[in-house]
Amino acid sequence: MKNDSDKITKKVKKINKIKDQLAQLRAKLKASEDQQTSFSSKPKFKKIKAKTQQSKNENLETRVQKKKAKVQKKKKAKEEKKKKARMIAEKKKAKEGKKKEKEEKKKQARIAAEAKKKAEEEAKKKEEDLKRTYEEELEEQLTEEEITGFQLEKIDMDRMCNKVCEIIAGYETQGTLQSELWKKLKLSSRDGSRLALKLERMGMITREKILEKERWTYKLIIKKIPISTKSIEGGPCLTCPVETKCSIDGEISPRTCQWIEDWVMIELKNK
Repeated sequence: MKNDSDKITKKVKKINKIKDQLAQLRAKLKASEDQQTSFSSKPKFKKIKAKTQQSKNENLETRVQKKKAKVQKKKKAKEEKKKKARMIAEKKKAKEGKKKEKEEKKKQARIAAEAKKKAEEEAKKKEEDLKRTYEEELEEQLTEEEITGFQLEKIDMDRMCNKVCEIIAGYETQGTLQSELWKKLKLSSRDGSRLALKLERMGMITREKILEKERWTYKLIIKKIPISTKSIEGGPCLTCPVETKCSIDGEISPRTCQWIEDWVMIELKNK
């Protein structure tokens, strides 16, 4: 029994020893594996770390690029905005320039029109001045009383007026130039012009303004022939002894009067 017990004890010890050895061997193997794992994981860690760093660098570069792109975009947008604003300003300036140019053209056209109008007015005034006659100046200078009351020194104005009217009447409706008439009467242009104005105011003549030899003057035309006593001077009726019995339908009549017939015949021969 004792031997069996010893055998069992020895066997148990041997088994335990083998277990210990196996445990030691396992421990060694584990230690060896851990060491190998440690050695193999370090480069991998470095690689992962490097990869991580690279990723970080790439991410940083991407962010930098994005930021740079954003800045560039912002800058470009700003420049585009400035360009657009400049274009608007240039368009506005060009529009204002065109407006100013248009206004300037209008101004110049207005000035030219005013100058033309002024020149036309001056030309018209000059033409009117050229057309202006001495009589028109007299009419402005003299009053109506001075015109109608005009007198020539030592001249019977009634006879002078009658004489002028008779001369003008000789031209009938054609009239005569006043300058020619004044020469016949030996009157100055001043006295003749005032006399013509007087006769016109009296209703004896009319004056027609005409251009003669590039000068404005007047043609005088008879309007009313004055009564003259010359037409009856020497007539038999003034001294007729039967004048009280004379009538158109009576026995003694101007129609059948021999004295009147003789007087008319004598007058015609004298003319």
